[in-house]
Amino acid sequence: MKTHLSLLVACALLFCLHNTTSAASAPENFIYTSSGDLEGVIKLISRPDIGGVQIIYNWRQLETAKGQYDFSAIEADLATIKRLNKKLFIQIQDRFFEPNARNVPDYLLADKAYGGGITAQFDNPGENKPVGSGWVAQQWNPAVRQRYQALLAALAARFDGEVYGVNLPETAIDLDPKHEPEGYSCDAYFQGEMENLALARKAFNKSKVVQYVNFWPCEWENDHNYMGRLFEFAAKNGVGLGGPDIVPYRKGQMKNSYPFFNKYKGKLAFVGLAVQEPTLTYKNPKTKKPFTKEEFTAFADDYLGAEVIFWSTSTPWLRR
Repeated sequence: MKTHLSLLVACALLFCLHNTTSAASAPENFIYTSSGDLEGVIKLISRPDIGGVQIIYNWRQLETAKGQYDFSAIEADLATIKRLNKKLFIQIQDRFFEPNARNVPDYLLADKAYGGGITAQFDNPGENKPVGSGWVAQQWNPAVRQRYQALLAALAARFDGEVYGVNLPETAIDLDPKHEPEGYSCDAYFQGEMENLALARKAFNKSKVVQYVNFWPCEWENDHNYMGRLFEFAAKNGVGLGGPDIVPYRKGQMKNSYPFFNKYKGKLAFVGLAVQEPTLTYKNPKTKKPFTKEEFTAFADDYLGAEVIFWSTSTPWLRR
């Protein structure tokens, strides 16, 4: 009887240990939202199963005139997040997905030195969604890039070590090949994005630095070695990587960023991926139903190696 009891106790301990280890290794849950919307999601962020929040700030609101910065929105949000004893990730947005969202400083649009500052791009988010249009900052233009890097440096001088992390927007852009802007090339865009990332890594010594990556223009299956070079740089320089969409085994992503996340699993300084509104529209081809929290999390954890998932506030499980 004593032997039998001992075995039962041992099995129970092993079961508890397994569950504890699994819970500890699962990605941490963050909420993602836009600047100005924090107060509306305080209850979600306050939940014990939420570790923090990622907030998107556009370039225009942070640089009100050339070299003049207004970080009051970040200051206010940071104070709120600290009061809740949570973590803050800031995303510095230089691309926009609505026709009227030209959210860069006026001087970039007006001064000829910046070539108009932004270029029209197209976007087709989610499943069964119509193609929309928006804008992207001309990061291939050295003059525009220098101003974006100045913003990153100013942010680092104020918030390095105060915010949990900073992330740069997704790499994917979709320009009209018939009307490509002067000076643009896929190589020039790639080099510009890599230069921005290197500057961010140098400027932020304490906070995490994360580049969102999903696709590179002109590239498929790493045929330009853009994806390969980015992941190699990240692994060697303590850079985190992430992305705006977790869609388990989706063909497009499996031909681009996903295999690299898998290849570099455990080799990157940080991995944070998002389930955004368009992501929620995708359906599991096996069940014909939208992906569940468990399906998103399992793929992000097991295949992509995510440490954090940034969830849209409209995610169903958050509303239950």
